Amino acid sequence: MENIPFIPIIAVVALIVVFMFFWFVPVGLWIAAVAAGVPLRIFELIGMRLRRVNPNVIVRALISSHKAGLKVATADLEAHYLAGGNVLNVVSALIAADKARNISLDFTQAAAIDLAGRDVFEAVQISVNPRVITTPRISALALDGVELIATVRITVRTFINRLVGGAGEETIVARVGEGIISAIGASDTYEDVLENPDIITKTVLDRGLDAGTAFEILSIDIADVNVGKNIGAELQAEQAEADLVVAKAKAEEQRALAVARKQEMTANVQERRARVVEAEATVPRALAGAFREGNFDISNTREGA
Repeated sequence: MENIPFIPIIAVVALIVVFMFFWFVPVGLWIAAVAAGVPLRIFELIGMRLRRVNPNVIVRALISSHKAGLKVATADLEAHYLAGGNVLNVVSALIAADKARNISLDFTQAAAIDLAGRDVFEAVQISVNPRVITTPRISALALDGVELIATVRITVRTFINRLVGGAGEETIVARVGEGIISAIGASDTYEDVLENPDIITKTVLDRGLDAGTAFEILSIDIADVNVGKNIGAELQAEQAEADLVVAKAKAEEQRALAVARKQEMTANVQERRARVVEAEATVPRALAGAFREGNFDISNTREGA
């Protein structure tokens, strides 16, 4: 009777031990692998647990690759998982590349692309089904000063061999935008571009803008071209207005100089008049002094007259 309370405790411990055993020894995954025809031993799954590898991911990848007819080593999948890679995405990319039949891609290359931070599965999809990139509105001026606003669609295909180290879509868009600006800027008039918009695409394509990128440009198509402002006329108007302001400033300067000269001349005349008045005022004083000193005799003057 005393051992009865310990029976539930023993049962709980036994359940925990069984749960830990089946967690540590993934029998269910081993059965699924064997049922799918994957030659995987139970001890390999236990080793994955010891190496801190998620056996569920590895088994799913092995089953997918085996069903697709691909041979992928378990050690390679574990190594890629431990390196922080996306194992299932790499296997999906290998299957897609194999089904496409025109894409050469092995596990080492796919793993390197994945570890480089690129979506290798998406890259394979774009290689099979090219992607269309629409650029933002690009503004450029023709030689006549008229602004043209263009929108371009770029059809690209992934270049698998340049995914590691190759530039991305942003570089493609930037280079195409620069090419469009150069092509429009080399046109004599905006009407030439409107009449022959293919001069833009031909000029841009001839530059090899996909060099050093992870993509191959298949085509560049003008989606829309609109006429913007007449920047040249606006600049000329602004320059004319600026010249007018300068001319007015110079005229005002000349007027101010003329006024200053006139005021100076008036001051000189007034000064001379003041001197004359002052000189005239000294004449009576001089005569009076001459009379007092006897230097001036009126009688002699009368006799002589």
